[in-house]
Amino acid sequence: MSAQPLEEIAELLLKAARQHGATAADVVAAEGDSLSVGVRLGEVEKLKQSRAKHLGLRVFVNQSTAISATADFSREALVKLAEETCALARITAPDPFAGLPPADDLAREILDLELYDPDVETVTPEHGIAQARAAEAVALGADPRITNSEGAEFSSGYDRVVYASSTGFLGSYRDSGFSLSVVPIATENGGMQRDYWYSSHRRLRALEEPEAVGRKAAQRTLRRLGARQVDTCEVPVVFDPETAASLLRHLAGAVSGYALYKGSSFLIGKLGQTIAPEFLTIYDDGTLVGALGSKPFDGEGVITRRNAVVEKGVLRSYLLDTYSARKLDSRTTGNASRSVADAPHVGTTNLFPAAGEQSPEEILRGIPKGLYVTELIGMGVNPVTGDYSRGAVGQWIVDGELAYPVEEITIAGNLLQMFQGIEAIGSDLELRHSVSAPTIKIGRMTVAGR
Repeated sequence: MSAQPLEEIAELLLKAARQHGATAADVVAAEGDSLSVGVRLGEVEKLKQSRAKHLGLRVFVNQSTAISATADFSREALVKLAEETCALARITAPDPFAGLPPADDLAREILDLELYDPDVETVTPEHGIAQARAAEAVALGADPRITNSEGAEFSSGYDRVVYASSTGFLGSYRDSGFSLSVVPIATENGGMQRDYWYSSHRRLRALEEPEAVGRKAAQRTLRRLGARQVDTCEVPVVFDPETAASLLRHLAGAVSGYALYKGSSFLIGKLGQTIAPEFLTIYDDGTLVGALGSKPFDGEGVITRRNAVVEKGVLRSYLLDTYSARKLDSRTTGNASRSVADAPHVGTTNLFPAAGEQSPEEILRGIPKGLYVTELIGMGVNPVTGDYSRGAVGQWIVDGELAYPVEEITIAGNLLQMFQGIEAIGSDLELRHSVSAPTIKIGRMTVAGR
């Protein structure tokens, strides 16, 4: 039975669920391989290679829901799973908002978004070890002040995902992913600093070369040596692309349908209102070819799309799955995210702002005194009020240039006011992650130091 295609197994499970009283049901099944290699000071510290195949069944008995998961694909086990899941649903409290998405919202064709690289099937542990060792060796050899390493890691993997539901939808896609990272440590005058760099992509050949990853990690680490505190002040704050992406993650949490109907978002009631300057537009786009967050349909079979979350400064859209859409008397935006063992929840696909016209250097040039943030520490963010306070590390800006490293400081503000106070969006947007951003300048924030 386990040798059967996942599509046939999903169809069998749906049929068994109907026979045991389910009024509706869906199945998510996935299979794939993964490789993870860790190297430190040239020695292999971690080597993990795994293969997984599992599925989840969600059944509805009228308005009551239950979910089960298994890795046993025998006919007897699947029939038993359907029976037990339906029995569990019958003793679950009904929920009038539960159910599958309307058929009109489902993907009618499965677009090829070029998410899969066949090279993933030829990657060996030896290749991963060589990549990690090369990146770490370049980082360690970049400067005598780099004296240690937290290690380098290489990973690769691929999945095949199948989704089927009692509405008649049946779809599948394959995806792959690769990453390489290194974390060097530098010392000077008794002080010690660490930083990192990484590359990730759907395609193996699109990864940055190990030498480039190692050099960038070394540069980022070395520039932190000699860090100091600054006096408490209110100044412009510039977020580098890595830390700027965290601002978008906070926005994503605030526009999630679940946060909205639970009353835990600082953007409740702001739909259609101006929350940022006119030059800021933010998209969530699951249709980008080859991007890390792309997929042809979401966790409920709904076609993914390009949603303008913020358009010319105006909040245009929340992000919803079917359940949260019903709670909010709205319609799904194709943002259901789901693992095999859990109910769908709202997730982003590729979230990013449209790039601006200024380079990072041009943004810095107009700042007489300010902070350039390269790392954020802690989780001091209140999603209800938007109050924001996080530890920060970065570079102090003097007369438009990065003058010296700073640490042991805190930046504070309010997320809504921070978005309204954005004064510049950089031209350096790279989709290095499913949530990406260019350099972002906020006109004024409190920097708490000594």
